[in-house]
Parts: sequence; C-alpha cells; structure tokens
Amino acid sequence: MAKVCQLTGKRTQVGNNVSHANNKTKRKFYPNLQTKKFYLESEGVWVSLKVSAKAIRTINKKGLEAALVDAARKGTLNV
Repeated sequence: MAKVCQLTGKRTQVGNNVSHANNKTKRKFYPNLQTKKFYLESEGVWVSLKVSAKAIRTINKKGLEAALVDAARKGTLNV
C-alpha cells in the first residue's frame, strides 16, 4: 500500500540531500504514518486507518466522525 495518509492525503515528498560541498542528491521525505484502530460510535464498529501523526491529533481534537466529514468535504478522504 502507498505511503499516503487516508485522512489528510499527506504523501511522500521529494527533495535533495545537500552536502557541505553543495552536492545535491535526491531523497524522499516520508510522512509519519501510523496504522491505528478507531471506534466509530455511530456504526458501533472498529475502523483501522493508516493516518499521519497530525491526523491522529485532529481526530483527538474533533472526534473521528467530524474529522471524516471534514476530509470528505475537502476531498482528501481515501478509505
């Protein structure tokens, strides 16, 4: 499975390693993804999501259902 957050849509970014001599080589910046289970109260089921650390903080703040609605409205929901 791709390294993409299912809630925020964060994905791998590409950049450069820059040495002291200013030599540049390609590298990748990976999002901080965690596979986590959340309880969806309205359905009464556990949902397993691959989400970034920022998405976990958002779920803790807003709640799972509100975070899912926001992600669907923004078009980043990828479940």
